[in-house]
Amino acid sequence: MFIVLLRTIILFIVVIVSLRIMGKRQIGQLQPYELVVAIMISELASLPMQDTRIPLAHGIIPIITLLVIQIIISLVELKSTKARSLIDGKPCIVISKGEIVISELKNQVFTVNDLMEELRINGHFNIEDIEYGILETNGQISVILKGDAEPATKKDVKVQSKVKLAPLTLIMEGTIIMENLKILNKDEKWIQGELAKKKIQSEKEVFLAVMKPEGDLFIQDYKTVDRRSMEVDL
Repeated sequence: MFIVLLRTIILFIVVIVSLRIMGKRQIGQLQPYELVVAIMISELASLPMQDTRIPLAHGIIPIITLLVIQIIISLVELKSTKARSLIDGKPCIVISKGEIVISELKNQVFTVNDLMEELRINGHFNIEDIEYGILETNGQISVILKGDAEPATKKDVKVQSKVKLAPLTLIMEGTIIMENLKILNKDEKWIQGELAKKKIQSEKEVFLAVMKPEGDLFIQDYKTVDRRSMEVDL
């Protein structure tokens, strides 16, 4: 039993490291060869876990081999556009000026139902509003709307907008995150002053404090968390 546990932990670490090296793309964003590598890695890892008669190396070596192949292919694609087109394929136009290009759908073995589903997922329900619909190499649809169908921006209506910052967590579970304070050019004295305005004596009473993109400080103390927890229990 201990051997099975140990083999499982080792293979789990190997698979996690391998997928981490492959990158952070989601399943829907993987190129075909990347998806094949991911599936094969999972299969290779499961066999030594299920059958202890199979040497552990027989699972690890193929996984490393697949990882090396994936890295080599990625490097080749970076160096050569021809190789990239050959391995990943090319994007193609499946909607042109508000009309479906039926011949291209047939070439890509992509049904109308698949096309409509992708459009709905992206929030597009009227094909006539689409100037171009592009089927990307990973199977997703990129849409370019017609000029009169594009949503108006603040720039279009001449409305000035404030520059927004990324939200920064300043206090988490009673601990001040000094690195994020430095990003805002603030210090501990400043955050203590902000807490005092909320009648909070110490950061230890704060469950979460976040500087919002608009520049406002959101603070939630433990009393609020406990109260809401009680309301849920009721």
